[in-house]
Amino acid sequence: MRLTFLGSGDAFGSGGRLNACFHLERAVHGNVLIDCGATSMVAIRKGQVDPNAISTVLVSHLHGDHFGGLPFFLLDAQLISRRTAPLTFAGPPGFRERLMIVMEAMFTGSTKVERKFTLDIRELELHERVDLNGLVVTPYLMKHFSGAPSYALRIETEGKVIAYSGDTEWVDELIPAGRGADLFICEAYFFDKVMKYHIDYTTLARHLPEIGAKRTIVTHMSAELLGRQHEIALEAAHDGLVVEF
Repeated sequence: MRLTFLGSGDAFGSGGRLNACFHLERAVHGNVLIDCGATSMVAIRKGQVDPNAISTVLVSHLHGDHFGGLPFFLLDAQLISRRTAPLTFAGPPGFRERLMIVMEAMFTGSTKVERKFTLDIRELELHERVDLNGLVVTPYLMKHFSGAPSYALRIETEGKVIAYSGDTEWVDELIPAGRGADLFICEAYFFDKVMKYHIDYTTLARHLPEIGAKRTIVTHMSAELLGRQHEIALEAAHDGLVVEF
């Protein structure tokens, strides 16, 4: 199993990085995208990823840098990649309605076209473990305003656990979300500046012993933290980083 950070940036392209988009390759049940920010089709093409091999897209929360690539992904599936295999999207409550709004705003009529593949849109309920195409996904509530619940996702597949914070300030829900994970991917926006809705590196590092993940990689870094990477002790993501399990 292999995870590639196709996009590791924030909403503003800090450091020239693409929006959040992580590609998980599995032996069976198809590959997975974890978040699909607005630049994700660029990242997919740059990474030479086959969109038709992706069976499932998981969305942490409803901000454009985390789910804004889905209209492009669906249009590509229909017109370019000529998809026929079923596709599953899963995100927080309100996901279906928001996706339809964004699709119509960006490509009028795109919600009404007839496709040659089945699209299953699932809305994940807080703390409910759900089996999706060989994934067991459990959402945890984060503190990040997005007009709908913002989730951390605990993902179990092929004997491994990947936890992903999405965007959030520190909340204690991060502890069970990431506890003992083989890989904990967590945003770290500033070095030590505490702000609403985003976690800073210093706060995260202080709490890591409580989480006990086997490996932690920080992502979604601001320009300020990117300029101070030499000061941090944790692994830092970059576009193209590959993690082998």
